[in-house]
Amino acid sequence: MKKIITVLLVAFIMIQFFPIDKTNPEINPKMDFVNTKQPPVAIAKILKTSCYDCHSNETRYPWYASIAPSSWFLKKHIDEGRKKLNFSTWATYEPKRQLHKLDENIEMLEKDEMPLESYILGHPDAKLTTESKKLLIEYFRQIQRDTKEANPIL
Repeated sequence: MKKIITVLLVAFIMIQFFPIDKTNPEINPKMDFVNTKQPPVAIAKILKTSCYDCHSNETRYPWYASIAPSSWFLKKHIDEGRKKLNFSTWATYEPKRQLHKLDENIEMLEKDEMPLESYILGHPDAKLTTESKKLLIEYFRQIQRDTKEANPIL
């Protein structure tokens, strides 16, 4: 038993030599959702608190992002989140893709799939209330209408 514990301890120490890259990609404010859409302050606050850590280039890494193997899980999660939706690159999306992303956001909110429970455990302030979900959904629907009006061929 002592040998197993020693091996596990040595393995844990060894994996600490393989840290994740916590460098956020460069931010261009002209491409960011909050900067381009200029939502009401309440909406911007909800997005920044509940969405931006995983779905933007403004990730604030928590203390456990420095401890493997949890750091590896966290990095994979952030990379996948940015791949699915990146608010920092919103303006690079074609209008049709923006509409699709807004649909996905609304669906995720209606199904209580975002933010993830695992994220809320470490960030209780990110938990969305019924009211904040309603505000986001209404706002995303308004952005959809605005996008369709600006692009009548969609």
